[in-house]
Amino acid sequence: MKKISLAFLTLALTFSLSVQAEDSTQAKSLGELLQTVKDGKFANQQLNQKREREFLADKAKQQKALEDARRTQREEEARSERLENKFETNEQTLIGLNEALSKRLGSLRELFGVLQQVAGDTQGVFEGSIVSAEYPGRGQWLGEFAQSMGKSTKLASIEEIERLWFELQREMTESAKVTTFTAKVNKLDGEVVEQEIIRIGTFNLVSNGQYVTYDMENEIVKELGRQPAGRFVDSTVQLSQATSGFVPFGMDPTRGQLLAMQVQVPTLEERVHQGGTPGYVIVALGIIALLLSAERFTTLSLVGARVRAQMKSATANLNNPLGRVLAVYHENLGIDAETLQLKLDEAILKEQPALQARISFIKIISMVAPLLGLLGTVIGMIVTFQAITLFGTGDPKTMAGGISQALVTTVLGLVVAIPTVLLHSIVHSRSAGVMHILTEQSAGLIAEHAEKAGK
Repeated sequence: MKKISLAFLTLALTFSLSVQAEDSTQAKSLGELLQTVKDGKFANQQLNQKREREFLADKAKQQKALEDARRTQREEEARSERLENKFETNEQTLIGLNEALSKRLGSLRELFGVLQQVAGDTQGVFEGSIVSAEYPGRGQWLGEFAQSMGKSTKLASIEEIERLWFELQREMTESAKVTTFTAKVNKLDGEVVEQEIIRIGTFNLVSNGQYVTYDMENEIVKELGRQPAGRFVDSTVQLSQATSGFVPFGMDPTRGQLLAMQVQVPTLEERVHQGGTPGYVIVALGIIALLLSAERFTTLSLVGARVRAQMKSATANLNNPLGRVLAVYHENLGIDAETLQLKLDEAILKEQPALQARISFIKIISMVAPLLGLLGTVIGMIVTFQAITLFGTGDPKTMAGGISQALVTTVLGLVVAIPTVLLHSIVHSRSAGVMHILTEQSAGLIAEHAEKAGK
Protein backbone atom coordinates (compact mmCIF):
# COMPACT_ATOMS: atom_id res chain seq x y z
CA MET A 1 0.00 0.00 0.00
CA LYS A 2 2.92 2.32 0.69
CA LYS A 3 4.16 1.84 -2.85
CA ILE A 4 0.73 2.71 -4.23
CA SER A 5 0.59 5.89 -2.08
CA LEU A 6 4.02 6.97 -3.28
CA ALA A 7 2.92 6.47 -6.89
CA PHE A 8 -0.16 8.65 -6.37
CA LEU A 9 1.92 11.40 -4.66
CA THR A 10 4.43 11.34 -7.50
CA LEU A 11 1.67 11.80 -10.05
CA ALA A 12 0.14 14.65 -8.02
CA LEU A 13 3.48 16.43 -7.67
CA THR A 14 4.12 16.13 -11.38
CA PHE A 15 0.69 17.59 -12.11
CA SER A 16 1.25 20.54 -9.72
CA LEU A 17 4.64 21.31 -11.24
CA SER A 18 3.10 21.32 -14.71
CA VAL A 19 0.40 23.69 -13.50
CA GLN A 20 2.99 25.93 -11.89
CA ALA A 21 5.03 25.91 -15.06
CA GLU A 22 2.01 26.95 -17.08
CA ASP A 23 1.15 29.69 -14.54
CA SER A 24 4.75 30.87 -14.35
CA THR A 25 4.65 31.63 -18.01
CA GLN A 26 1.84 34.04 -17.20
CA ALA A 27 3.30 35.57 -13.95
CA LYS A 28 4.44 39.19 -14.28
CA SER A 29 6.70 39.36 -11.16
CA LEU A 30 8.35 37.10 -8.61
CA GLY A 31 5.67 37.95 -6.05
CA GLU A 32 2.94 36.79 -8.30
CA LEU A 33 4.90 33.67 -9.07
CA LEU A 34 5.36 32.93 -5.36
CA GLN A 35 1.67 33.43 -4.74
CA THR A 36 0.84 31.16 -7.64
CA VAL A 37 3.10 28.42 -6.24
CA LYS A 38 1.41 28.69 -2.85
CA ASP A 39 -2.05 28.48 -4.39
CA GLY A 40 -1.02 25.49 -6.47
CA LYS A 41 0.47 23.73 -3.45
CA PHE A 42 -2.74 24.22 -1.49
CA ALA A 43 -4.86 22.96 -4.38
CA ASN A 44 -2.61 19.94 -4.75
CA GLN A 45 -2.90 19.12 -1.08
CA GLN A 46 -6.70 19.22 -1.29
CA LEU A 47 -6.68 17.07 -4.39
CA ASN A 48 -4.32 14.54 -2.82
CA GLN A 49 -6.42 14.35 0.34
CA LYS A 50 -9.52 13.69 -1.78
CA ARG A 51 -7.76 10.95 -3.71
CA GLU A 52 -6.50 9.33 -0.47
CA ARG A 53 -10.04 9.25 0.90
CA GLU A 54 -11.35 7.66 -2.31
CA PHE A 55 -8.55 5.12 -2.28
CA LEU A 56 -9.25 4.14 1.34
CA ALA A 57 -12.97 3.81 0.53
CA ASP A 58 -12.14 1.59 -2.46
CA LYS A 59 -9.81 -0.48 -0.30
CA ALA A 60 -12.67 -1.23 2.07
CA LYS A 61 -14.93 -2.25 -0.83
CA GLN A 62 -12.24 -4.49 -2.26
CA GLN A 63 -11.68 -6.13 1.10
CA LYS A 64 -15.41 -6.77 1.43
CA ALA A 65 -15.55 -8.20 -2.12
CA LEU A 66 -12.61 -10.47 -1.32
CA GLU A 67 -14.31 -11.75 1.80
CA ASP A 68 -17.52 -12.37 -0.18
CA ALA A 69 -15.59 -14.29 -2.85
CA ARG A 70 -13.87 -16.47 -0.22
CA ARG A 71 -17.21 -17.18 1.43
CA THR A 72 -18.74 -18.15 -1.96
CA GLN A 73 -15.75 -20.38 -2.64
CA ARG A 74 -16.24 -22.21 0.64
CA GLU A 75 -19.96 -22.65 -0.08
CA GLU A 76 -19.27 -24.01 -3.59
CA GLU A 77 -16.61 -26.38 -2.30
CA ALA A 78 -19.09 -27.71 0.22
CA ARG A 79 -21.75 -28.02 -2.48
CA SER A 80 -19.30 -29.82 -4.78
CA GLU A 81 -18.48 -32.27 -2.04
CA ARG A 82 -22.16 -32.93 -1.44
CA LEU A 83 -22.74 -33.47 -5.19
CA GLU A 84 -19.81 -35.88 -5.43
CA ASN A 85 -21.17 -37.88 -2.58
CA LYS A 86 -24.60 -37.87 -4.16
CA PHE A 87 -23.14 -38.91 -7.55
CA GLU A 88 -21.32 -41.84 -5.99
CA THR A 89 -24.49 -42.85 -4.22
CA ASN A 90 -26.55 -42.57 -7.42
CA GLU A 91 -23.95 -44.54 -9.34
CA GLN A 92 -24.10 -47.37 -6.88
CA THR A 93 -27.90 -47.24 -7.02
CA LEU A 94 -27.82 -47.26 -10.85
CA ILE A 95 -25.55 -50.32 -10.88
CA GLY A 96 -27.96 -52.10 -8.62
CA LEU A 97 -30.93 -51.11 -10.78
CA ASN A 98 -29.19 -52.29 -13.94
CA GLU A 99 -28.43 -55.62 -12.35
CA ALA A 100 -32.05 -55.93 -11.29
CA LEU A 101 -33.20 -54.96 -14.82
CA SER A 102 -30.90 -57.54 -16.38
CA LYS A 103 -32.24 -60.25 -14.07
CA ARG A 104 -35.84 -59.30 -14.82
CA LEU A 105 -35.29 -59.08 -18.59
CA GLY A 106 -33.56 -62.44 -18.86
CA SER A 107 -34.06 -63.80 -22.42
CA LEU A 108 -36.02 -60.69 -23.41
CA ARG A 109 -32.74 -58.81 -23.77
CA GLU A 110 -31.75 -61.19 -26.58
CA LEU A 111 -35.17 -60.65 -28.12
CA PHE A 112 -34.74 -56.89 -28.15
CA GLY A 113 -31.26 -57.28 -29.63
CA VAL A 114 -32.70 -59.38 -32.43
CA LEU A 115 -35.44 -56.79 -32.94
CA GLN A 116 -32.86 -54.06 -33.30
CA GLN A 117 -30.85 -56.09 -35.81
CA VAL A 118 -33.92 -57.08 -37.81
CA ALA A 119 -35.16 -53.48 -37.85
CA GLY A 120 -31.80 -52.25 -39.17
CA ASP A 121 -31.60 -54.93 -41.86
CA THR A 122 -35.21 -54.39 -42.87
CA GLN A 123 -34.63 -50.67 -43.18
CA GLY A 124 -31.96 -51.34 -45.82
CA VAL A 125 -34.31 -53.69 -47.66
CA PHE A 126 -37.16 -51.16 -47.63
CA GLU A 127 -34.94 -48.31 -48.82
CA GLY A 128 -33.93 -50.42 -51.83
CA SER A 129 -37.45 -51.71 -52.60
CA ILE A 130 -39.80 -50.15 -55.13
CA VAL A 131 -42.68 -51.11 -52.84
CA SER A 132 -41.75 -47.95 -50.91
CA ALA A 133 -43.00 -45.95 -53.90
CA GLU A 134 -46.50 -47.17 -53.03
CA TYR A 135 -46.00 -47.16 -49.24
CA PRO A 136 -43.63 -44.26 -48.41
CA GLY A 137 -42.25 -43.55 -44.93
CA ARG A 138 -41.57 -47.15 -43.93
CA GLY A 139 -37.80 -46.80 -43.87
CA GLN A 140 -37.91 -43.69 -41.68
CA TRP A 141 -40.03 -45.43 -39.04
CA LEU A 142 -37.74 -48.46 -39.02
CA GLY A 143 -34.69 -46.21 -38.60
CA GLU A 144 -36.24 -44.47 -35.61
CA PHE A 145 -37.30 -47.82 -34.16
CA ALA A 146 -33.79 -49.27 -34.52
CA GLN A 147 -32.24 -46.20 -32.85
CA SER A 148 -34.68 -46.37 -29.94
CA MET A 149 -33.93 -50.08 -29.50
CA GLY A 150 -30.24 -49.22 -29.24
CA LYS A 151 -30.88 -47.38 -25.97
CA SER A 152 -30.68 -49.58 -22.91
CA THR A 153 -33.54 -47.73 -21.20
CA LYS A 154 -36.00 -48.10 -24.09
CA LEU A 155 -38.01 -51.29 -24.47
CA ALA A 156 -40.12 -52.15 -27.49
CA SER A 157 -43.85 -52.07 -27.03
CA ILE A 158 -46.24 -54.73 -28.31
CA GLU A 159 -47.55 -52.27 -30.91
CA GLU A 160 -44.04 -51.62 -32.28
CA ILE A 161 -43.24 -55.35 -32.47
CA GLU A 162 -46.53 -56.03 -34.24
CA ARG A 163 -45.90 -53.19 -36.71
CA LEU A 164 -42.43 -54.58 -37.52
CA TRP A 165 -44.04 -57.96 -38.11
CA PHE A 166 -46.70 -56.34 -40.29
CA GLU A 167 -44.17 -54.45 -42.41
CA LEU A 168 -42.11 -57.60 -43.01
CA GLN A 169 -45.19 -59.58 -43.95
CA ARG A 170 -46.45 -56.80 -46.24
CA GLU A 171 -43.12 -56.64 -48.07
CA MET A 172 -43.23 -60.39 -48.73
CA THR A 173 -46.86 -60.26 -49.81
CA GLU A 174 -46.45 -57.25 -52.10
CA SER A 175 -43.43 -58.83 -53.83
CA ALA A 176 -45.82 -61.33 -55.45
CA LYS A 177 -48.45 -58.82 -56.59
CA VAL A 178 -49.06 -56.67 -59.65
CA THR A 179 -50.78 -53.57 -58.31
CA THR A 180 -51.84 -50.16 -59.56
CA PHE A 181 -51.53 -46.95 -57.55
CA THR A 182 -51.32 -43.21 -58.10
CA ALA A 183 -48.18 -41.23 -57.33
CA LYS A 184 -46.23 -38.18 -58.49
CA VAL A 185 -43.84 -38.74 -61.40
CA ASN A 186 -40.95 -36.41 -62.24
CA LYS A 187 -40.86 -35.79 -65.99
CA LEU A 188 -37.65 -35.24 -67.95
CA ASP A 189 -38.47 -31.53 -68.32
CA GLY A 190 -38.74 -31.14 -64.53
CA GLU A 191 -42.52 -31.13 -64.38
CA VAL A 192 -44.12 -33.20 -61.60
CA VAL A 193 -47.32 -34.97 -62.68
CA GLU A 194 -49.54 -37.27 -60.64
CA GLN A 195 -50.38 -40.32 -62.73
CA GLU A 196 -51.18 -44.00 -62.50
CA ILE A 197 -48.29 -46.42 -61.91
CA ILE A 198 -48.24 -50.21 -62.27
CA ARG A 199 -45.90 -52.05 -59.90
CA ILE A 200 -44.76 -55.55 -60.83
CA GLY A 201 -43.75 -57.09 -57.50
CA THR A 202 -40.42 -55.68 -56.34
CA PHE A 203 -38.97 -55.62 -59.85
CA ASN A 204 -40.33 -52.90 -62.15
CA LEU A 205 -42.54 -49.81 -62.31
CA VAL A 206 -44.55 -48.93 -65.43
CA SER A 207 -46.47 -45.73 -66.18
CA ASN A 208 -48.20 -44.63 -69.39
CA GLY A 209 -46.81 -47.62 -71.28
CA GLN A 210 -43.19 -46.81 -70.35
CA TYR A 211 -40.70 -47.96 -67.76
CA VAL A 212 -40.10 -45.59 -64.83
CA THR A 213 -37.62 -45.82 -61.99
CA TYR A 214 -37.78 -45.16 -58.26
CA ASP A 215 -35.16 -42.81 -56.79
CA MET A 216 -34.41 -44.41 -53.42
CA GLU A 217 -32.49 -41.42 -52.06
CA ASN A 218 -35.12 -38.76 -52.80
CA GLU A 219 -38.10 -41.18 -52.62
CA ILE A 220 -39.59 -40.06 -55.93
CA VAL A 221 -40.61 -41.79 -59.17
CA LYS A 222 -38.77 -40.52 -62.27
CA GLU A 223 -38.98 -41.07 -65.99
CA LEU A 224 -36.07 -42.81 -67.67
CA GLY A 225 -33.85 -40.72 -69.90
CA ARG A 226 -34.40 -43.29 -72.64
CA GLN A 227 -36.54 -46.38 -72.94
CA PRO A 228 -35.06 -49.83 -73.71
CA ALA A 229 -35.61 -51.72 -76.97
CA GLY A 230 -39.04 -51.59 -78.59
CA ARG A 231 -39.92 -55.20 -77.78
CA PHE A 232 -39.66 -54.41 -74.07
CA VAL A 233 -41.72 -51.21 -74.38
CA ASP A 234 -44.37 -53.15 -76.32
CA SER A 235 -44.70 -55.52 -73.37
CA THR A 236 -45.38 -52.57 -71.04
CA VAL A 237 -48.17 -51.41 -73.35
CA GLN A 238 -49.72 -54.87 -73.29
CA LEU A 239 -49.49 -54.89 -69.50
CA SER A 240 -51.14 -51.47 -69.22
CA GLN A 241 -54.02 -52.55 -71.44
CA ALA A 242 -54.58 -55.94 -69.76
CA THR A 243 -57.38 -56.34 -67.23
CA SER A 244 -56.92 -60.01 -66.32
CA GLY A 245 -55.08 -63.18 -67.28
CA PHE A 246 -51.44 -63.43 -68.33
CA VAL A 247 -49.48 -61.12 -70.64
CA PRO A 248 -45.84 -61.25 -71.77
CA PHE A 249 -43.71 -58.66 -69.96
CA GLY A 250 -40.02 -57.79 -69.96
CA MET A 251 -39.32 -58.03 -66.21
CA ASP A 252 -35.99 -57.15 -64.64
CA PRO A 253 -35.19 -59.72 -61.91
CA THR A 254 -32.11 -57.72 -60.87
CA ARG A 255 -34.31 -54.80 -59.75
CA GLY A 256 -32.98 -52.20 -62.16
CA GLN A 257 -29.50 -53.34 -63.18
CA LEU A 258 -30.51 -55.07 -66.42
CA LEU A 259 -32.90 -52.24 -67.25
CA ALA A 260 -30.10 -49.69 -66.84
CA MET A 261 -27.90 -51.77 -69.16
CA GLN A 262 -30.67 -52.07 -71.74
CA VAL A 263 -31.21 -48.32 -71.66
CA GLN A 264 -27.52 -47.77 -72.45
CA VAL A 265 -27.55 -50.13 -75.45
CA PRO A 266 -27.06 -47.95 -78.58
CA THR A 267 -29.78 -47.92 -81.20
CA LEU A 268 -29.17 -48.88 -84.83
CA GLU A 269 -28.82 -45.23 -85.79
CA GLU A 270 -26.26 -44.65 -83.03
CA ARG A 271 -24.34 -47.73 -84.17
CA VAL A 272 -24.14 -46.33 -87.68
CA HIS A 273 -22.93 -42.97 -86.34
CA GLN A 274 -20.18 -44.76 -84.42
CA GLY A 275 -18.79 -46.00 -87.75
CA GLY A 276 -17.95 -42.48 -88.86
CA THR A 277 -17.33 -41.57 -92.52
CA PRO A 278 -16.41 -45.12 -93.65
CA GLY A 279 -19.63 -46.36 -92.09
CA TYR A 280 -21.72 -43.77 -93.93
CA VAL A 281 -20.09 -44.74 -97.25
CA ILE A 282 -20.73 -48.44 -96.62
CA VAL A 283 -24.38 -47.81 -95.77
CA ALA A 284 -24.81 -45.65 -98.89
CA LEU A 285 -23.31 -48.39 -101.08
CA GLY A 286 -25.55 -50.96 -99.43
CA ILE A 287 -28.63 -48.88 -100.22
CA ILE A 288 -27.50 -48.45 -103.83
CA ALA A 289 -26.89 -52.20 -104.16
CA LEU A 290 -30.31 -52.93 -102.69
CA LEU A 291 -32.04 -50.55 -105.10
CA LEU A 292 -30.15 -51.89 -108.11
CA SER A 293 -30.90 -55.48 -107.09
CA ALA A 294 -34.58 -54.69 -106.66
CA GLU A 295 -34.70 -52.97 -110.07
CA ARG A 296 -32.84 -55.81 -111.82
CA PHE A 297 -34.90 -58.50 -110.11
CA THR A 298 -38.18 -56.82 -111.08
CA THR A 299 -37.09 -56.14 -114.67
CA LEU A 300 -35.68 -59.61 -115.28
CA SER A 301 -38.75 -61.24 -113.71
CA LEU A 302 -41.00 -59.33 -116.13
CA VAL A 303 -38.73 -60.16 -119.07
CA GLY A 304 -38.66 -63.83 -118.09
CA ALA A 305 -42.44 -63.95 -117.87
CA ARG A 306 -42.75 -62.41 -121.34
CA VAL A 307 -40.17 -64.81 -122.76
CA ARG A 308 -42.03 -67.79 -121.33
CA ALA A 309 -45.24 -66.45 -122.83
CA GLN A 310 -43.50 -66.02 -126.18
CA MET A 311 -42.35 -69.63 -126.09
CA LYS A 312 -46.01 -70.70 -126.17
CA SER A 313 -46.80 -68.53 -129.21
CA ALA A 314 -45.58 -68.85 -132.83
CA THR A 315 -46.21 -65.17 -133.55
CA ALA A 316 -43.24 -62.91 -132.78
CA ASN A 317 -43.95 -60.21 -130.18
CA LEU A 318 -41.43 -57.38 -130.07
CA ASN A 319 -41.99 -56.63 -126.34
CA ASN A 320 -39.53 -59.36 -125.28
CA PRO A 321 -36.04 -60.51 -126.37
CA LEU A 322 -37.22 -63.89 -127.69
CA GLY A 323 -39.91 -62.22 -129.82
CA ARG A 324 -37.30 -59.91 -131.34
CA VAL A 325 -35.04 -62.89 -132.09
CA LEU A 326 -37.99 -64.71 -133.74
CA ALA A 327 -38.70 -61.59 -135.80
CA VAL A 328 -35.14 -61.72 -137.14
CA TYR A 329 -35.67 -65.41 -137.94
CA HIS A 330 -38.90 -64.77 -139.86
CA GLU A 331 -37.29 -61.92 -141.76
CA ASN A 332 -34.45 -64.17 -143.00
CA LEU A 333 -36.13 -67.45 -143.89
CA GLY A 334 -34.73 -67.46 -147.46
CA ILE A 335 -31.03 -67.48 -146.54
CA ASP A 336 -28.81 -70.45 -145.75
CA ALA A 337 -28.45 -71.91 -142.21
CA GLU A 338 -24.96 -70.54 -141.53
CA THR A 339 -25.94 -66.99 -142.39
CA LEU A 340 -29.15 -67.33 -140.40
CA GLN A 341 -27.14 -68.50 -137.40
CA LEU A 342 -24.96 -65.40 -137.64
CA LYS A 343 -28.07 -63.21 -137.84
CA LEU A 344 -29.59 -64.82 -134.76
CA ASP A 345 -26.31 -64.61 -132.82
CA GLU A 346 -26.19 -60.92 -133.63
CA ALA A 347 -29.76 -60.46 -132.36
CA ILE A 348 -28.93 -62.30 -129.14
CA LEU A 349 -25.82 -60.17 -128.62
CA LYS A 350 -27.97 -57.04 -128.97
CA GLU A 351 -30.25 -58.30 -126.19
CA GLN A 352 -27.40 -59.23 -123.84
CA PRO A 353 -26.41 -55.70 -122.63
CA ALA A 354 -29.97 -54.90 -121.56
CA LEU A 355 -30.27 -58.20 -119.70
CA GLN A 356 -26.91 -57.88 -117.88
CA ALA A 357 -26.99 -54.12 -117.25
CA ARG A 358 -25.82 -52.94 -113.78
CA ILE A 359 -25.36 -56.51 -112.51
CA SER A 360 -21.57 -56.15 -112.52
CA PHE A 361 -21.87 -52.99 -110.39
CA ILE A 362 -23.73 -54.99 -107.74
CA LYS A 363 -20.83 -57.44 -107.74
CA ILE A 364 -18.33 -54.60 -107.36
CA ILE A 365 -20.22 -53.28 -104.31
CA SER A 366 -20.13 -56.74 -102.72
CA MET A 367 -16.32 -56.72 -103.05
CA VAL A 368 -15.75 -53.07 -102.07
CA ALA A 369 -17.91 -53.13 -98.89
CA PRO A 370 -15.59 -55.46 -96.88
CA LEU A 371 -12.58 -53.41 -97.98
CA LEU A 372 -14.24 -50.23 -96.72
CA GLY A 373 -15.00 -52.05 -93.47
CA LEU A 374 -11.33 -52.95 -93.17
CA LEU A 375 -10.42 -49.30 -93.85
CA GLY A 376 -12.74 -48.19 -91.05
CA THR A 377 -11.17 -50.77 -88.74
CA VAL A 378 -7.70 -49.40 -89.40
CA ILE A 379 -8.88 -45.82 -88.86
CA GLY A 380 -10.56 -46.82 -85.60
CA MET A 381 -7.40 -48.49 -84.30
CA ILE A 382 -5.39 -45.40 -85.19
CA VAL A 383 -7.81 -43.27 -83.17
CA THR A 384 -7.56 -45.74 -80.28
CA PHE A 385 -3.75 -45.64 -80.20
CA GLN A 386 -3.80 -41.86 -80.36
CA ALA A 387 -6.09 -41.82 -77.30
CA ILE A 388 -3.74 -44.21 -75.50
CA THR A 389 -0.79 -41.96 -76.33
CA LEU A 390 -2.54 -38.86 -74.96
CA PHE A 391 -4.45 -40.23 -71.95
CA GLY A 392 -2.93 -43.64 -71.22
CA THR A 393 -4.89 -46.80 -70.51
CA GLY A 394 -6.34 -45.75 -67.16
CA ASP A 395 -9.77 -44.78 -68.49
CA PRO A 396 -11.28 -47.23 -71.01
CA LYS A 397 -13.83 -44.62 -72.09
CA THR A 398 -11.13 -42.66 -73.89
CA MET A 399 -10.50 -45.67 -76.13
CA ALA A 400 -14.14 -46.65 -76.61
CA GLY A 401 -14.74 -44.33 -79.58
CA GLY A 402 -11.95 -45.74 -81.71
CA ILE A 403 -12.73 -49.34 -80.83
CA SER A 404 -16.42 -48.80 -81.61
CA GLN A 405 -15.56 -47.33 -85.00
CA ALA A 406 -13.25 -50.25 -85.78
CA LEU A 407 -15.81 -52.90 -84.90
CA VAL A 408 -18.87 -51.15 -86.33
CA THR A 409 -17.27 -50.53 -89.74
CA THR A 410 -16.22 -54.17 -89.92
CA VAL A 411 -19.76 -55.26 -89.13
CA LEU A 412 -21.27 -52.82 -91.62
CA GLY A 413 -18.94 -54.02 -94.37
CA LEU A 414 -19.93 -57.63 -93.80
CA VAL A 415 -23.61 -56.79 -93.39
CA VAL A 416 -23.58 -55.04 -96.78
CA ALA A 417 -21.32 -57.55 -98.57
CA ILE A 418 -23.08 -60.79 -97.60
CA PRO A 419 -26.61 -59.92 -98.83
CA THR A 420 -25.15 -58.10 -101.84
CA VAL A 421 -23.38 -61.30 -102.93
CA LEU A 422 -26.64 -63.20 -102.58
CA LEU A 423 -28.57 -60.55 -104.50
CA HIS A 424 -25.96 -60.54 -107.25
CA SER A 425 -26.24 -64.29 -107.52
CA ILE A 426 -30.03 -64.10 -107.82
CA VAL A 427 -30.17 -61.41 -110.50
CA HIS A 428 -27.24 -62.95 -112.39
CA SER A 429 -29.02 -66.32 -112.47
CA ARG A 430 -32.17 -64.63 -113.77
CA SER A 431 -30.20 -62.90 -116.53
CA ALA A 432 -28.34 -66.10 -117.39
CA GLY A 433 -31.65 -67.98 -117.52
CA VAL A 434 -33.09 -65.59 -120.10
CA MET A 435 -29.88 -65.72 -122.14
CA HIS A 436 -29.98 -69.52 -122.01
CA ILE A 437 -33.55 -69.51 -123.36
CA LEU A 438 -32.55 -67.20 -126.21
CA THR A 439 -29.56 -69.36 -127.10
CA GLU A 440 -31.58 -72.56 -126.84
CA GLN A 441 -34.43 -71.24 -128.99
CA SER A 442 -31.97 -69.82 -131.52
CA ALA A 443 -30.27 -73.23 -131.84
CA GLY A 444 -33.67 -74.89 -132.29
CA LEU A 445 -34.66 -72.43 -135.01
CA ILE A 446 -31.42 -73.00 -136.93
CA ALA A 447 -31.81 -76.75 -136.64
CA GLU A 448 -35.39 -76.54 -137.94
CA HIS A 449 -34.26 -74.29 -140.82
CA ALA A 450 -31.42 -76.62 -141.76
CA GLU A 451 -33.79 -79.61 -141.71
CA LYS A 452 -36.21 -77.83 -144.06
CA ALA A 453 -33.37 -76.81 -146.38
CA GLY A 454 -32.14 -80.45 -146.54
CA LYS A 455 -35.52 -81.76 -147.53
